[in-house]
Amino acid sequence: MRSTSRNQHPHHDAPDTAEDFLRLGRLPDGPERRALRDDLVTAWLPMAHRIAVRFRGRGESLEDLYQVAALGLVKAVDHYDPGRGHAFESYAVPTVTGEIKRHFRDHMWTLHVPRRVQDLRNRVRRAGKELSQTTPGRAPTVAEIAAHCRLTEAEVRMGLEALECFTALSLDADVAGTDGYALADTIGRADPRYDVVVDRVAVRPRLLELPERERTILYLRFYGGMTQSRIAEHLGISQMHVSRLLSGCFARLREEVPAETG
Repeated sequence: MRSTSRNQHPHHDAPDTAEDFLRLGRLPDGPERRALRDDLVTAWLPMAHRIAVRFRGRGESLEDLYQVAALGLVKAVDHYDPGRGHAFESYAVPTVTGEIKRHFRDHMWTLHVPRRVQDLRNRVRRAGKELSQTTPGRAPTVAEIAAHCRLTEAEVRMGLEALECFTALSLDADVAGTDGYALADTIGRADPRYDVVVDRVAVRPRLLELPERERTILYLRFYGGMTQSRIAEHLGISQMHVSRLLSGCFARLREEVPAETG
């Protein structure tokens, strides 16, 4: 970098680039400006990496977090306006942090998690790390985390469940404790027999209003599986008569049932 002096910054190793940013704003687009821009990004890259490290352990590799943080840093360098009177670091830190958070929101969560649950997740995760220093050899309990965070145990359990929402299992994954039983086997499917249940409930009152002989014919035909000739023989009437009675029952039911269910 052209400037090597240091100013007061939250980080002791933050470079003093105030003059470089002023010069960047005055330079026209060209090789000199692009070179200075690259120098500024390189100078502030350690800060971006420090921010990225804060987000490790959340389901994303540190190398990928470095890349996302670097992208946020480039945006900060490109949009920073020294004329506003604020130090670059005060602008860059929230810019880089926001870029990383957007990355998690847009690319990491496989389930939509409400903002409140995400906040619970973060509080529970931080508390777990802090308490693990005081409970060596075991994980902190739900009650301990709740007391530490001043949350209810139900809220802690909700936050713990949200920790698992970054990734999803394949539907081909085996269900624990079973022999080759996959998650896909637990998913319900549409059962066409439900429609039959609805139809039966709708038609039952009308069937009860039919004369006894018609009800008997319908029962023998559809529950007994008998042909019209066998029904005729069973009742001592002609097959033609059985056919006419069935047709009359069907016409009556078609006319009455829709009028009641529609």
